[in-house]
Amino acid sequence: MTSRSKCTLKLSNGMEFSGELIGAPLTASGELVFTTGMVGYSEALTDPSYFGQILLFTYPLIGNYGIPKLPENMTIETSTGFESDRVHASAVIVAVDSAEAFHWSSRQTLDQWLKEQNVPGITGIDPRHLVHIIREEKGISGIVVPESPQGTRDFDSIFPSVSPAVFFDPGAHEVVRAVSCKEPYRLGHGKRRVAVVDTGVKWNILRQLVQSHVEVEVLPWDSDLSKVDCSGWLLSNGPGDPLKTGDLKNRIGNLLTSDRPILGICLGHQLLALAAGATTSRMSYGHRSHNQPVQLVGTRKGYITSQNHGYMVDLQSLPSDWEPWFVNANDQTIEGIRHKSRPFKSVQFHPEAAGGPRDTGWIIEQFVKEL
Repeated sequence: MTSRSKCTLKLSNGMEFSGELIGAPLTASGELVFTTGMVGYSEALTDPSYFGQILLFTYPLIGNYGIPKLPENMTIETSTGFESDRVHASAVIVAVDSAEAFHWSSRQTLDQWLKEQNVPGITGIDPRHLVHIIREEKGISGIVVPESPQGTRDFDSIFPSVSPAVFFDPGAHEVVRAVSCKEPYRLGHGKRRVAVVDTGVKWNILRQLVQSHVEVEVLPWDSDLSKVDCSGWLLSNGPGDPLKTGDLKNRIGNLLTSDRPILGICLGHQLLALAAGATTSRMSYGHRSHNQPVQLVGTRKGYITSQNHGYMVDLQSLPSDWEPWFVNANDQTIEGIRHKSRPFKSVQFHPEAAGGPRDTGWIIEQFVKEL
C-alpha cells in the first residue's frame, strides 16, 4: 500500500489534528457533524441535507463494502445506494477507511469515489475525541487542509462572499438553493399526484412515492405553489436553518387554507411548523444517526428512526390547533406534529430511512392513502 499525504483538520475553536489524506487533495470547510451509522455511508454522503458540512463517521471502519455503480440512464425506481447524483458533504472524516472493498455491487473504494467526486477526506484521527468536542461546543466548524492542496472545494459559485479560508457555517446561509432542482420534473404514474417541494429531497422519498403508484411532481424550492395542481404536498428534507429559506414558510402557510394532505419530513417538518405559527431553534449538536428512539404521543409505541438535523421545533410555541405527534425518547424534543382536525402532519426523522431502520415506513403509506 502506498503512503498517503499528510492532512490537517483545523477547528474553529483553535484546535488542530493531524491525519492522512483520502480522496481529493482539496481544502474544504464546513460545519463539523457526526453520524453513528455503521452502514449507509454512500447514502449519507450524497444526502443533500449534509451540504456544507464535514461528516464524521464514528464507526471505526468505513468503506469495507465499497461504492456501488450509479446506473446510466438512471431511474428513481432502480437507483439505490445513493440519495442524489453527487456527494454533498464538504469533506469526510473516518478513523480507518477500508483499502479494499468486498461486495458484489461494489464498483470502487471509498477513496477512489471521493477522488472522482472531488471531495477531500481525512483518516487517522480518533473520532471519539472529535465527538466529545462536537457535543461540548455548539456549532463548531472545521477546515480540512491537505499537505499539498491542489485547489479548494468551496462555495464560490453559489456564495461569492465566502472565502475558502473562512469556517463555513451552512446555518448562516440560504443553502437550499444550492441543493434544490432548477426546473420541475415528474416521475411515476398514477391517478393521484404528489407535489414535492424540493429543498434537498432524498431519492428514497421519491422512490417510495413512485412505488406507491402515485405521480410525483418535484418542484424547485422557490416555485409559485398556488399554481400547482396536485392531490397532496410533501415538504422535503434539506440543509441549513429553516429560517434561511426566504418566503417559503409563507407560501406553505397558504397551503394550509385548503384540505389537501401535507406531509413534512426533516426540514419540511420545521417549515410546516413555522408556517403554522410555531418557532424553531438550533440544537447543541443535533440528531444524526440510525438509532434515534421516538415515541408516538399518547401511546406506549416506540420506533427506532434515522435522523439528520441540527434544528428543532419549540414545543411551547405550537399553536392550540396543533399537537405533538412524536417525541424523542432521549431528550423529549418534538419529533413530529399534526393538526388536530385537518390532514397536515410532519416528522423530524426520516420514514424513508436510507440508510437506517424502516420502522416508520408506514407514515408515507398512510400519507398516500389520505390523498
